[in-house]
Amino acid sequence: MDVFYTHHFVLPLPEGHRFPMAKYVRLYERVAAQAEALGIDLHEPEAASVADLERAHDADYVARVAAGELTPRELSRIGFPWSPGMVERSRRSSGATVAALRSAIGDGGVAVNLAGGTHHAHRDRGGGYCVFNDAVVAARHVQAHGLARRVLVIDLDVHHGDGTASICADDPSIYTFSMHGARNYPSIKPAGDLDVPLPDGCGDDEYLALLRMHLPLAIARSGADATIYLAGADPYVGDRLGHLALSKAGLEERDRRVLSQCRTAGLPVAIAMAGGYAEQVEDIVDIHEATVRMAARLCATS
Repeated sequence: MDVFYTHHFVLPLPEGHRFPMAKYVRLYERVAAQAEALGIDLHEPEAASVADLERAHDADYVARVAAGELTPRELSRIGFPWSPGMVERSRRSSGATVAALRSAIGDGGVAVNLAGGTHHAHRDRGGGYCVFNDAVVAARHVQAHGLARRVLVIDLDVHHGDGTASICADDPSIYTFSMHGARNYPSIKPAGDLDVPLPDGCGDDEYLALLRMHLPLAIARSGADATIYLAGADPYVGDRLGHLALSKAGLEERDRRVLSQCRTAGLPVAIAMAGGYAEQVEDIVDIHEATVRMAARLCATS
């Protein structure tokens, strides 16, 4: 199974910034230590090209990000200060999802981006720690290269993928399925193809029952040739920004069901890690590591 890493493309942040950048290098270290045992091949991805980015984003926005010409308000909406490192990391993270989706389609299996899931980026602006929308960038890349006709985005980050829904609103070739906190960020949630809002405190049993009900519908209705799965760690009960109550075991079962049903449907899957904001960074890393291990186990038995 191919796994793509970008932790060494550092996004410089001021001391005390609330975004947990440390999770990426810790996740890489854990995965790298098990790579041989799990049958994982680790790769540094190419940066997403300007052409890739402009299939998902307005050309002026892409150019202004690169040139450092975003306004203070635009940067405040994203939540990161501008730097060349921010631009490079954002392009590499999108490139990792492109590479993972190409790999998954190539062997009919699963591949992983150890970052990504930047679903709050809209066509002409970023938001919520997201500069470019890696899922849409990757979906439109494989479509443009004739590798897939229709793509399903399964978004199980705790926050609604407003950017993905907005960009794809008039694009029937990308089907968006989201299960997210009903009262969580963002306040305005553009309609996706299948949205499942969840109450605060939603736990394992309720969450998994809703997933069992809606995931088969999303797969059937999408008519997809490939899938991008945003496996957020932030539905976890200990997440500072999540407000749901899933256990680590519940999140692992979530991953198993998603990947198993996609395999049954013959859908290759690119996984992106998406959000995670637990007080203890190791809890975030535990959840992401379990996602990677689940994917590797399923690849080994396919």
